[in-house]
Amino acid sequence: MILEIRNVGKVYGGFCALHEVAMKVEEGKIHAVIGPNGAGKTTLFNLISGMHDISSGEIWFKGERLNELKPHLRAKLGIGRTFQIVRLFDSLTVLENVMLGRHCKTKAGLFKTFFKFSLKELEEEKTTRENALKWLEFVGLGPKADQMASNLPHAEQRLVEMARALTLEPDLLLLDEPAAGMNPKETMGLNGLMAKMNQMGKTILLIEHNMQLVMGISETISVLNFGEKIAEGNPSEVQDNPAVIEAYLGKKRRGN
Repeated sequence: MILEIRNVGKVYGGFCALHEVAMKVEEGKIHAVIGPNGAGKTTLFNLISGMHDISSGEIWFKGERLNELKPHLRAKLGIGRTFQIVRLFDSLTVLENVMLGRHCKTKAGLFKTFFKFSLKELEEEKTTRENALKWLEFVGLGPKADQMASNLPHAEQRLVEMARALTLEPDLLLLDEPAAGMNPKETMGLNGLMAKMNQMGKTILLIEHNMQLVMGISETISVLNFGEKIAEGNPSEVQDNPAVIEAYLGKKRRGN
């Protein structure tokens, strides 16, 4: 297992966002996390990536306990992430945005990336630039490297964010609703891109509301509802699970 979530809980004030969620993600697989809005999916990603602290339980990645590690240290270990809402720097070019993804692995760090025009170019920066260009080519945006990120359409901004996550050469990619706002053709392209990443050996943990995409590409699906895991299995098992149907269709529970 590349990632193991052991009875993890998260409480905000008096609100329990996650309650004893347990999950194992196999290395080299595509594992989806689905559930209605407010089920706790993004909260789970925030705990894995270190954006928020865990209230209870443990998270292990490649045999190392993550609970006390800062986000940049988790990134160094090999966890890359995209966000539900695209987070790009509008005042920077596409290439510069992607280069920022690798700053935690460089000695020059974030300062050097932002202010390269006032410093002598280092070999490290050259390597970072080449790496960023490689991943921009991979997602199909190489020709747009010098454009301002703010000028790209929404779907391409999502691809920039994905390229930025890939610059860390992560073993595990957390993709939070990557198909949100994409049309069918763009979604098909994303599907092919995720398949290529997986073929390269990347493990993908995916949050997505597009059930056609999820059912077509995922090998394992975990279902959250009201902060608890209610089902897990392969696509056909999950699709036919009464608890999953109940959660999505809003049917009353038996005895209620």
